[in-house]
Amino acid sequence: MRLRTLPQSLAGVSLGLMLAASDYRVDVWAAFFTLLTAVFLQILSNTANELGDFQHGTDRLDDRKGPAYTLTKGLISENGYKAMVAVYVVLSILSGLAMIWFSFRTFFDLGPFITMLLGVAAISGALKYTLGRNPYGYRGQGDFAVFLFFGIVAVLGSYFVATHEIRTWILLLPAASIGCFSTAVLNVNNIRDMETDAATRRTIPVRIGERNAKIYHTVLILAGWGFMTAYAFLRIFDWWHYLYVLVLPLFVYHLVEVWRLSGKALDRQLPLLVIATFLFALLAGTGFIVFLL
Repeated sequence: MRLRTLPQSLAGVSLGLMLAASDYRVDVWAAFFTLLTAVFLQILSNTANELGDFQHGTDRLDDRKGPAYTLTKGLISENGYKAMVAVYVVLSILSGLAMIWFSFRTFFDLGPFITMLLGVAAISGALKYTLGRNPYGYRGQGDFAVFLFFGIVAVLGSYFVATHEIRTWILLLPAASIGCFSTAVLNVNNIRDMETDAATRRTIPVRIGERNAKIYHTVLILAGWGFMTAYAFLRIFDWWHYLYVLVLPLFVYHLVEVWRLSGKALDRQLPLLVIATFLFALLAGTGFIVFLL
C-alpha cells in the first residue's frame, strides 16, 4: 500500500471537498466515498506499479534505493499479487459507484456519466503506468499523468461530485497547485532512482540529468505556491485564505535537502513532501471554510 505516501491521494480530494464546502452544502456520504475512492485508486496505482516494475525487471532487491516491496522480497506469488491488483480494481469501482449514487442519486444523467468516465480514465492510468508492453511511466510521461490525476482531476473532480458544477475557472489554480506538488513527489522519487532507472526507463531526471531535475523540482514547488497564492488573491480578501503559509518551513527544508542530498539519501524526502502537501491542502481548505464562520 506504501502507507507513507498514501496521504498524497487525499490532498487534492480533501482540498476539492473543502473548497466545495466553502461554496455549498456537501453531502457527508458523498464526501466519505470520494475520499475512500481516492485511497483505493492510489493503492491500485501503487500495487500495479510494483507489479509492472517486477515484470519488467526494474525492481531488483540488490540495487533498490527505496524500501523493498512484497514481490521483490518474495512474500507473495506473482499470481497472488495479480489477484490483489484485481481486488483493488473492484474496490475502486464499487466505492466510485457509491460516491456517484450518494452525490447524484442516479447513474443515468450527464454528471454521473462524466464522473464514470473520469473513473475509467483513473483506473486505466493507474494500470498502464508500468504494466503492459509500452508503459507510459517508462517513457517519462508519468509527470503529466500525476499532475492531471492527483491535481486537476482530484481537486476539480471532487468539487464537481460535491457541487455538480465547476462554478469558476479560477478553481484550476488550486488544482494546478496540488498537481505541481504531486508531480514533485514523483520527481524526487525519480531523482533518487536515477542510477537504477537509467538502464530500463527514461524518466525526466534520467533525460535531463540530476542538476536540471533539481531545478525542475524547485520550479514545481514554487509554481505550486504561486498557483495557490494567485487563487487566494483572486478570492475576496481575508487573512484566513493564507492559512496554508504556516506549512512553508517544511517546503523550504525539503528544497534545501533535495539540493544537498543524492541517491538513497533522498528517500526520506518523499514522505516529508507528501505530508507537507497534505497539510498544505488541509490548511488551505480550512482557511476558506473558517472565512464563512
